[in-house]
Amino acid sequence: MRSESEQTSPASPEADTAAETTAGTAGEAAAENGATDRAARLAVTVFPVLVLVAGAWGLTSPGTFAGWGTNVPYLLGVVMFCMGLTMTLTDFKGVAQRPWAVGLGLVAHYVIMPGLGWAIAHALGLSPQLAAGVILVGCAPSGTASNVVTYLARGDVALSVSVATVSTVLAPLITPPLTLLLAGAYLPVDAGSMMTDILKTVLLPVIAGLVVRLVLGRYVDRLLKVLPWLSALTIAVIVAVVVAGSADAIKSAAALVVVAVVLHNGLGLALGYSAGKLGRLGKPASRAMAFEVGMQNSGLAASLATAHFSPLAALPAAVFSVWHNVSGALVAAWMSYRARRAEASAAEATSS
Repeated sequence: MRSESEQTSPASPEADTAAETTAGTAGEAAAENGATDRAARLAVTVFPVLVLVAGAWGLTSPGTFAGWGTNVPYLLGVVMFCMGLTMTLTDFKGVAQRPWAVGLGLVAHYVIMPGLGWAIAHALGLSPQLAAGVILVGCAPSGTASNVVTYLARGDVALSVSVATVSTVLAPLITPPLTLLLAGAYLPVDAGSMMTDILKTVLLPVIAGLVVRLVLGRYVDRLLKVLPWLSALTIAVIVAVVVAGSADAIKSAAALVVVAVVLHNGLGLALGYSAGKLGRLGKPASRAMAFEVGMQNSGLAASLATAHFSPLAALPAAVFSVWHNVSGALVAAWMSYRARRAEASAAEATSS
């Protein structure tokens, strides 16, 4: 239905042409956004399979990846650069518009997961290397797939993006001292060197990607549907390299590490959702909180563990890379189903 001003405005060929151009541009933008969303959904669905295949390849043929360990930080830099390319200044405006929700998400992320990592390592009596690896996973920033999984769960994507952005930007200042505090009793931790590595492999590539997006946004927008695949494939290679480096240890410690990872991720998802509920953020925001707390940047954790501890310490991160994407996809599907049921019930109650 048109407004009164629209009905009384004079018609002209120029106006019709402008309207058609605007409509066409909007339609093209919507189509591009839809294609990007579909690519992201497909990538996050296929991602666990890619990681499983990569992990199996690294485990059964470790010699294939011999000497690749030094490339892990560069591969992670590619992933973080892709993350920066998907960012806009609007992501940072969201932080200023919702400081309470973003602050709660940030505190929940950097309190719940590090604390759970320490508690689980202590409760299971893990070896120093594995304990340090589990704790390091907990001290990492939010996972790179958390935003897409939140979208699939019908959660608050804007909040998810804001929390992931802030946790990533602050990682150089938070992850090293937290790791020193909680894992220092198990292994020596050089927090200063770790901070430098995070700056080089995370923050600088993210900033570079953001700058490229600002300067060449028109061209980058055409590549957005490819970026999830590039990130997924790169992380899969990281997992293969990390698993190959600790192939022998995996065969003797895999069961215990899987238990630790499942507990860590599962409790993180549950407590993250509970934090959102306690903060009275609403159901969509609580779903976002679940994934921002329970899903970690395990690629960063694997890179740091390999560089600062040992390949064995990187094993929890490698397993987490697989499991948190599987569990995230499953939990997102369940949350989406519950949300649709609730909406249908509300619509039915309104109509009656």
